[in-house]
Amino acid sequence: MILTTPFVIILVLLFIVLFIFSRTIDKRIWVAALISLVLTPIVYFYLLYPLINIFSTYHHEKQFKAEVWKEKPAYRFEMANDLEQSDLLLGKSKSEIKAILGKPGWFSWNDATKTNDSNYWNYNLGLKPGAFNTKQECLEITFEGGKVRLLEHYQLELEDNE
Repeated sequence: MILTTPFVIILVLLFIVLFIFSRTIDKRIWVAALISLVLTPIVYFYLLYPLINIFSTYHHEKQFKAEVWKEKPAYRFEMANDLEQSDLLLGKSKSEIKAILGKPGWFSWNDATKTNDSNYWNYNLGLKPGAFNTKQECLEITFEGGKVRLLEHYQLELEDNE
């Protein structure tokens, strides 16, 4: 566990609240302090921490690794930011992209030709963790002249299959 400033602040505030509450049970300071000291980690790790994880949209980020991208699609959303910011794919050919990322999930629809356009490759990144997340993360790679010109991160609304 890493002690960060927000973590310490939350623990101190939680301790103060529990100390004030325990003073209503017993007026002796040492008993209230002992109760607060014992209850603070329990309340934090079993009540507050799970709620923070459920309602926050934070997720871990990993460095891009081609083998993990191909073998473990569930980790793609964790590597997407690194992939976009590194410019690793810009200027690469379709065959190089296929070697790095594997086959695309789908091609984008081109309204002008009424067909799927092989110059717009899409990869499913999965869902970000969170209680109320209803959008699928996707990455679109745009090719111009056979080379990658643009990477675009977007979200698709999930459909109910009822």
